[in-house]
Amino acid sequence: MPLGNRRGREYYRQSWIFANALRTTRSTLVASQSPFGAAHFERVTFDSLEYRWRIAEREADYGVHKAACSTVDWKALREDFPILREQAHGHPLIYFDSAATSQKPRAVIEALRNFYEHENANVHRGLHTLSSRATEAYEKARQRVAEYIGAASADEIVFTRGTTESINLVAQAWGGKFVREGDVILLTEMEHHSNLVPWQLLAERTGARLRFVPVLDDGTLDLEQLPALLTPEVKLFGFTHISNSLGTINPVAELCEKAHAVGALTLVDAAQSVGHLSIDVQELGCDFMAFSGHKMCGPTGIGALYTRREILDSIPPWHGGGEMIVSVALERSAFKKPPHRFEAGTPNIAGAIGLAAAIDYVDRIGRAAIFEHDSQLARYAFERVNELPGTRVFGPAEERGALVGFVMEAAHPHDVTTFADEYGLALRGGHHCNQPLMRRFSVSGTTRASFYFYNTMEEIDRMIEILDKAARFFS
Repeated sequence: MPLGNRRGREYYRQSWIFANALRTTRSTLVASQSPFGAAHFERVTFDSLEYRWRIAEREADYGVHKAACSTVDWKALREDFPILREQAHGHPLIYFDSAATSQKPRAVIEALRNFYEHENANVHRGLHTLSSRATEAYEKARQRVAEYIGAASADEIVFTRGTTESINLVAQAWGGKFVREGDVILLTEMEHHSNLVPWQLLAERTGARLRFVPVLDDGTLDLEQLPALLTPEVKLFGFTHISNSLGTINPVAELCEKAHAVGALTLVDAAQSVGHLSIDVQELGCDFMAFSGHKMCGPTGIGALYTRREILDSIPPWHGGGEMIVSVALERSAFKKPPHRFEAGTPNIAGAIGLAAAIDYVDRIGRAAIFEHDSQLARYAFERVNELPGTRVFGPAEERGALVGFVMEAAHPHDVTTFADEYGLALRGGHHCNQPLMRRFSVSGTTRASFYFYNTMEEIDRMIEILDKAARFFS
């Protein structure tokens, strides 16, 4: 298909959407014992793309494809994000770097402005009106976070600066008390440095050992190795929900169940998942969950750590100072109950309020719809990028998060991203804080395109045009 043919691109895109809608609903059709059945699906080839399934008009009339199509006006939502009107080097901005940080809607920006204009005061420390307003808004934000992830109580939510600080809190406070020489911390080969380095530091201090679940060539975890790795010496199994480089979605509930069977606790890095899909920590069965606000439309510098209450009660403070104390004497101090025990000093009040506003915004759209939309973008991008000559795409083709990592034979990822920026396309090139994973795949880094609900298939088509130009430029 000629890249410059706009009608051809639109026909290609709409045909792809239809084919994938049918593919994703095939199991539903069969399960419902449709009068048409799965036998009416057949493989076809169109414009060099092999579509998985095709169905007759009467099946389409039956409403099969409608089940996979969202009613959200995704393009209209883009109007909520002022920054998407920006240009880069004279070209309209295409922002494909949401795995690093997402853009912020007006609702979040206005929540921050409103706090500083009408409620700005310190929390928990004053009886005056502004302090009461600030405290109420701050604690309501904590409650909103708890509701969003299905926590049993707001007391299980500790505000932090983000995922990195949340994991460090667990490693230093929980690990410092409960991990001893000879104990094992089990991680995976796909972990972000934020879920690796804190445990390395803990192991150095305590004499504990680290083990790793291998990653297979298709970007998924080698779960067949778990029985040999999950032994009674394992104190904690920490793993990412969605890989920030591969897009792999890990089976959280299954991994938690297997860890608990040997007496290990579990920590889930939800940085790449919490803004894209529905999460219920009680259903998943995790003991700790860490995430950031800035990757789900919230402000930077704010995040949360979920910890089951009985575990949180057993953990000592990790930072000392004001706000986390009941009383202080020259010899010793008495500390508050969780979660305030872990929030020394003046917290990021505005950030917490902005995070609550982001949660409200995401939930107004609906996380099921967001996941469907983002998954469709990721599948489409995976297939389009994979068609480019001399390009290697990483991670599973199906069941992936909203990102695609790849390398081009013609150029280093840094050169590709620099070239793309000249056309207004924001990609990210490098190791993505996944150096061990990059070595696992024998590359120094990848180019990553990551998406959110404000992105479109038209933007992906434009990315393919730019990458095609880059390949020809560097070859």
